[in-house]
Amino acid sequence: MLLNHHPGLQVRKLSIGTEGAPLLVIDNLVSDPERLVRKAARSHFVGQASMFPGIRAQAPLSYQRFLETTLNPLLKECFGLEPGRFVFPMCHFSLVTLPAEKLLFLQRIPHIDSLRSEGLATVHYLFHADWGGTAFYRHRRTGFEYIDEQRRKEYFDCLEQESRGSDVADGYIGEDTALFERVAKVEGVFNRMVVYRRNSLPSGSIDKARVPPADPVTGRLSINTFIDVVP
Repeated sequence: MLLNHHPGLQVRKLSIGTEGAPLLVIDNLVSDPERLVRKAARSHFVGQASMFPGIRAQAPLSYQRFLETTLNPLLKECFGLEPGRFVFPMCHFSLVTLPAEKLLFLQRIPHIDSLRSEGLATVHYLFHADWGGTAFYRHRRTGFEYIDEQRRKEYFDCLEQESRGSDVADGYIGEDTALFERVAKVEGVFNRMVVYRRNSLPSGSIDKARVPPADPVTGRLSINTFIDVVP
Protein backbone atom coordinates (compact mmCIF):
# COMPACT_ATOMS: atom_id res chain seq x y z
CA MET A 1 0.00 0.00 0.00
CA LEU A 2 1.21 3.49 -0.90
CA LEU A 3 1.64 5.87 2.04
CA ASN A 4 2.00 9.62 1.75
CA HIS A 5 2.64 12.41 4.23
CA HIS A 6 -0.29 14.39 5.51
CA PRO A 7 -0.18 18.00 4.23
CA GLY A 8 -0.57 19.21 7.82
CA LEU A 9 2.35 17.19 9.21
CA GLN A 10 3.92 18.85 12.27
CA VAL A 11 7.17 17.95 14.03
CA ARG A 12 8.09 18.84 17.62
CA LYS A 13 11.44 18.08 19.23
CA LEU A 14 11.11 17.62 23.00
CA SER A 15 13.22 16.07 25.75
CA ILE A 16 12.57 13.67 28.62
CA GLY A 17 13.08 14.59 32.27
CA THR A 18 16.31 15.94 33.73
CA GLU A 19 18.63 13.69 31.71
CA GLY A 20 17.21 15.17 28.52
CA ALA A 21 16.90 12.14 26.25
CA PRO A 22 15.38 13.25 22.94
CA LEU A 23 11.69 12.78 22.24
CA LEU A 24 10.15 13.46 18.84
CA VAL A 25 6.41 14.02 18.40
CA ILE A 26 4.97 14.05 14.87
CA ASP A 27 1.33 15.00 14.38
CA ASN A 28 -0.73 14.35 11.23
CA LEU A 29 1.72 11.74 10.06
CA VAL A 30 0.07 9.96 7.13
CA SER A 31 -2.44 11.35 4.66
CA ASP A 32 -4.96 8.51 5.07
CA PRO A 33 -4.57 6.93 8.53
CA GLU A 34 -7.97 5.22 8.28
CA ARG A 35 -6.50 3.11 5.50
CA LEU A 36 -3.99 1.71 7.97
CA VAL A 37 -6.82 0.93 10.38
CA ARG A 38 -8.65 -0.96 7.64
CA LYS A 39 -5.45 -2.85 6.84
CA ALA A 40 -5.09 -3.79 10.51
CA ALA A 41 -8.71 -4.97 10.62
CA ARG A 42 -7.91 -7.46 7.85
CA SER A 43 -4.73 -8.69 9.58
CA HIS A 44 -4.20 -11.76 11.74
CA PHE A 45 -3.28 -10.79 15.31
CA VAL A 46 -1.54 -13.25 17.62
CA GLY A 47 -0.37 -13.32 21.23
CA GLN A 48 3.21 -12.45 22.07
CA ALA A 49 6.02 -14.34 23.77
CA SER A 50 7.48 -10.95 24.75
CA MET A 51 6.31 -8.77 27.64
CA PHE A 52 3.91 -6.83 25.39
CA PRO A 53 0.47 -7.07 27.08
CA GLY A 54 -1.61 -7.85 24.04
CA ILE A 55 -1.66 -9.09 20.46
CA ARG A 56 0.20 -8.06 17.31
CA ALA A 57 0.16 -8.42 13.53
CA GLN A 58 2.77 -7.62 10.91
CA ALA A 59 2.56 -4.08 9.54
CA PRO A 60 3.01 -3.54 5.77
CA LEU A 61 6.52 -3.25 4.33
CA SER A 62 5.53 0.04 2.74
CA TYR A 63 5.20 1.48 6.25
CA GLN A 64 8.87 0.75 6.88
CA ARG A 65 9.85 2.58 3.70
CA PHE A 66 7.60 5.47 4.69
CA LEU A 67 9.28 5.79 8.09
CA GLU A 68 12.74 5.73 6.56
CA THR A 69 11.80 8.59 4.23
CA THR A 70 10.14 10.50 7.07
CA LEU A 71 12.74 10.13 9.82
CA ASN A 72 16.07 10.12 7.99
CA PRO A 73 16.13 13.92 7.56
CA LEU A 74 15.46 14.34 11.31
CA LEU A 75 18.02 11.92 12.72
CA LYS A 76 21.03 14.23 12.98
CA GLU A 77 19.30 17.16 14.64
CA CYS A 78 17.01 15.17 16.92
CA PHE A 79 19.06 12.11 17.88
CA GLY A 80 22.64 12.84 16.82
CA LEU A 81 22.54 9.95 14.35
CA GLU A 82 23.79 10.00 10.79
CA PRO A 83 21.13 9.20 8.15
CA GLY A 84 21.30 5.73 6.67
CA ARG A 85 19.40 2.59 5.81
CA PHE A 86 16.75 1.54 8.31
CA VAL A 87 16.62 -2.00 9.69
CA PHE A 88 13.44 -2.95 11.56
CA PRO A 89 13.81 -5.62 14.27
CA MET A 90 10.09 -5.06 14.80
CA CYS A 91 7.26 -3.38 12.85
CA HIS A 92 3.83 -4.46 14.09
CA PHE A 93 0.24 -3.42 14.46
CA SER A 94 -0.35 -3.68 18.21
CA LEU A 95 -3.42 -3.99 20.44
CA VAL A 96 -3.19 -3.83 24.24
CA THR A 97 -5.69 -6.42 25.51
CA LEU A 98 -4.41 -7.85 28.80
CA PRO A 99 -6.52 -7.08 31.91
CA ALA A 100 -4.63 -5.17 34.58
CA GLU A 101 -5.00 -7.94 37.17
CA LYS A 102 -3.16 -10.41 34.92
CA LEU A 103 -0.01 -8.33 34.47
CA LEU A 104 3.36 -9.71 35.54
CA PHE A 105 5.78 -7.56 37.55
CA LEU A 106 7.71 -6.42 34.47
CA GLN A 107 4.45 -5.42 32.77
CA ARG A 108 3.51 -3.16 35.69
CA ILE A 109 6.61 -0.99 35.48
CA PRO A 110 8.34 0.98 32.69
CA HIS A 111 10.47 -1.07 30.33
CA ILE A 112 13.51 -0.69 28.13
CA ASP A 113 13.76 -2.15 24.64
CA SER A 114 17.55 -2.05 24.29
CA LEU A 115 20.68 -0.96 26.14
CA ARG A 116 21.92 0.91 23.05
CA SER A 117 21.11 4.62 22.73
CA GLU A 118 21.49 4.39 18.94
CA GLY A 119 18.36 2.26 18.57
CA LEU A 120 15.02 4.04 18.16
CA ALA A 121 11.43 3.08 18.93
CA THR A 122 8.27 4.56 17.46
CA VAL A 123 4.60 4.40 18.45
CA HIS A 124 2.02 5.56 15.90
CA TYR A 125 -1.42 5.98 17.52
CA LEU A 126 -4.31 4.81 15.34
CA PHE A 127 -7.26 5.00 17.75
CA HIS A 128 -9.88 7.72 18.25
CA ALA A 129 -11.10 6.72 21.72
CA ASP A 130 -9.41 7.82 24.93
CA TRP A 131 -7.09 4.84 25.32
CA GLY A 132 -4.08 6.80 26.58
CA GLY A 133 -0.66 7.64 25.13
CA THR A 134 2.92 7.03 26.28
CA ALA A 135 4.63 8.14 29.49
CA PHE A 136 8.31 8.18 30.49
CA TYR A 137 9.75 7.60 33.94
CA ARG A 138 12.67 8.02 36.31
CA HIS A 139 13.58 5.10 38.58
CA ARG A 140 13.54 6.63 42.05
CA ARG A 141 16.20 4.54 43.77
CA THR A 142 18.86 4.96 41.07
CA GLY A 143 17.69 8.23 39.52
CA PHE A 144 18.03 6.65 36.06
CA GLU A 145 15.82 7.80 33.18
CA TYR A 146 17.55 5.52 30.69
CA ILE A 147 19.47 2.28 31.04
CA ASP A 148 22.70 1.57 29.15
CA GLU A 149 25.33 -1.11 29.58
CA GLN A 150 27.06 0.80 32.40
CA ARG A 151 23.80 1.16 34.34
CA ARG A 152 22.38 -2.27 33.59
CA LYS A 153 23.63 -4.22 36.62
CA GLU A 154 22.77 -1.57 39.22
CA TYR A 155 19.30 -1.05 37.74
CA PHE A 156 18.29 -4.68 37.39
CA ASP A 157 19.74 -5.58 40.78
CA CYS A 158 17.47 -2.90 42.26
CA LEU A 159 14.48 -4.20 40.32
CA GLU A 160 15.13 -7.72 41.56
CA GLN A 161 14.98 -6.48 45.14
CA GLU A 162 11.97 -4.26 44.52
CA SER A 163 10.02 -7.04 42.85
CA ARG A 164 9.90 -8.87 46.19
CA GLY A 165 8.61 -5.84 48.10
CA SER A 166 5.18 -4.34 48.65
CA ASP A 167 5.72 -1.06 46.78
CA VAL A 168 4.89 -2.35 43.30
CA ALA A 169 1.74 -0.64 42.01
CA ASP A 170 -1.10 -2.88 40.89
CA GLY A 171 -2.08 -2.90 37.22
CA TYR A 172 -0.70 -0.64 34.54
CA ILE A 173 1.58 2.13 35.75
CA GLY A 174 0.02 5.56 35.39
CA GLU A 175 1.36 8.53 37.29
CA ASP A 176 3.98 8.47 40.05
CA THR A 177 4.49 5.31 42.08
CA ALA A 178 6.70 4.38 45.02
CA LEU A 179 9.29 3.01 42.57
CA PHE A 180 9.03 5.35 39.57
CA GLU A 181 8.42 9.05 38.94
CA ARG A 182 6.69 10.09 35.72
CA VAL A 183 8.82 12.74 34.00
CA ALA A 184 7.07 13.12 30.61
CA LYS A 185 3.83 12.16 28.93
CA VAL A 186 2.52 12.27 25.36
CA GLU A 187 -1.21 11.97 24.78
CA GLY A 188 -2.42 9.30 22.39
CA VAL A 189 -3.83 11.42 19.55
CA PHE A 190 -5.04 9.78 16.34
CA ASN A 191 -2.32 9.83 13.63
CA ARG A 192 0.36 11.06 16.05
CA MET A 193 3.72 9.29 16.31
CA VAL A 194 6.31 9.45 19.08
CA VAL A 195 9.96 8.55 18.49
CA TYR A 196 12.45 7.93 21.31
CA ARG A 197 15.61 6.04 22.16
CA ARG A 198 15.05 2.39 22.96
CA ASN A 199 16.95 2.62 26.25
CA SER A 200 14.55 5.18 27.74
CA LEU A 201 11.97 4.03 30.31
CA PRO A 202 8.50 4.30 28.70
CA SER A 203 5.17 2.69 29.39
CA GLY A 204 1.82 2.89 27.70
CA SER A 205 -0.64 5.06 29.63
CA ILE A 206 -3.39 2.48 30.13
CA ASP A 207 -6.49 2.89 32.29
CA LYS A 208 -6.41 0.15 34.94
CA ALA A 209 -10.20 0.02 35.07
CA ARG A 210 -10.85 -0.37 31.33
CA VAL A 211 -9.46 -3.12 29.12
CA PRO A 212 -9.32 -2.06 25.45
CA PRO A 213 -11.13 -4.50 23.14
CA ALA A 214 -9.21 -6.82 20.83
CA ASP A 215 -10.60 -4.93 17.83
CA PRO A 216 -8.42 -2.78 15.53
CA VAL A 217 -11.35 -0.45 14.82
CA THR A 218 -12.42 0.27 18.40
CA GLY A 219 -9.40 -0.84 20.45
CA ARG A 220 -6.02 0.68 21.30
CA LEU A 221 -4.47 0.20 17.88
CA SER A 222 -0.95 1.44 17.23
CA ILE A 223 1.98 0.63 14.98
CA ASN A 224 5.11 -0.03 17.02
CA THR A 225 8.57 -0.28 15.51
CA PHE A 226 12.18 -0.73 16.55
CA ILE A 227 14.69 0.92 14.22
CA ASP A 228 18.42 0.43 13.76
CA VAL A 229 20.13 2.84 11.38
CA VAL A 230 22.89 1.39 9.20
CA PRO A 231 25.24 4.07 7.73
